[in-house]
Amino acid sequence: MLEGSYTAIVTPFLNGNIDEVAFKKLIDRQIEAKITGIVPCGTTGESPTLSFDEHKKIIDLTVKHVAKRAQVIAGAGSNSTLEAIELARSAKTSGADAILVITPYYNKPTQQGLYLHFKKMAEEVDIPIVLYNVPGRTGVDLGVDTVVRLAEIPGIVAIKEASGSISRASDIINKTDIAVVSGDDSLAYSMVTVGGKGVISVSSNVFPEMVAKMIKYSLNGDLQSGLKLHNKLFGINNKLFVETNPIPVKAALAMMGLIREEYRLPLCKISDKNKAVLQEELNKFEEFKA
Repeated sequence: MLEGSYTAIVTPFLNGNIDEVAFKKLIDRQIEAKITGIVPCGTTGESPTLSFDEHKKIIDLTVKHVAKRAQVIAGAGSNSTLEAIELARSAKTSGADAILVITPYYNKPTQQGLYLHFKKMAEEVDIPIVLYNVPGRTGVDLGVDTVVRLAEIPGIVAIKEASGSISRASDIINKTDIAVVSGDDSLAYSMVTVGGKGVISVSSNVFPEMVAKMIKYSLNGDLQSGLKLHNKLFGINNKLFVETNPIPVKAALAMMGLIREEYRLPLCKISDKNKAVLQEELNKFEEFKA
């Protein structure tokens, strides 16, 4: 079910509120570039600073505006299992195709606690679940053995693996039947070559067509064409993380005139030094040349 290029879409703001007009235009741009799916309300969408009502509103807006033109995988994570279940139910009601569920952050559950968290969600809400492992941001790692156990639970269909390890991704691919997608843009091509099914991308906010083509070529066995695009994107994939995501990617989109460069505290505008670094890399692409 999960295969291809998915964009972890930003949440544009205007004077502190969700900029629905800009958000819809971003979605249309992604679909025109033939991205497989949209992933709203993830880390890139600044989910930690969205209210519950805003979170649900964005998912509902995304599903309605996408209108079956692409898949919608709704962010539905929390460090409270009960809250995550509530978000999952809302996503199902809205009509999302699946949910992306991050490991509970800050409270640092044990492996058994992680297992029970995802198991409870699968039991309570009948919607496909994509596990999300990103220990660098959550402070907890979803162990391979735990993923193997979770893969046996009906409804758990995939994992977004963002630990930065191709070896680990290969281990999960070899030990389970669930889809493994990259959560790191710089590793997306490599992960497909070892059996991964695609990427949930930050870079595709800026370069959706190139990311979509790279994944499509690679999945279809045209590794040379995929590699060319991987190499072309490699520099920007790194520079888009020169500060905490999604600060640089929103700065890039603002440079393109697609959104206002507006964040919610504690995130703030990119520093002048890093903005210059980002601009220098972006200037290598036709879209940014004067």
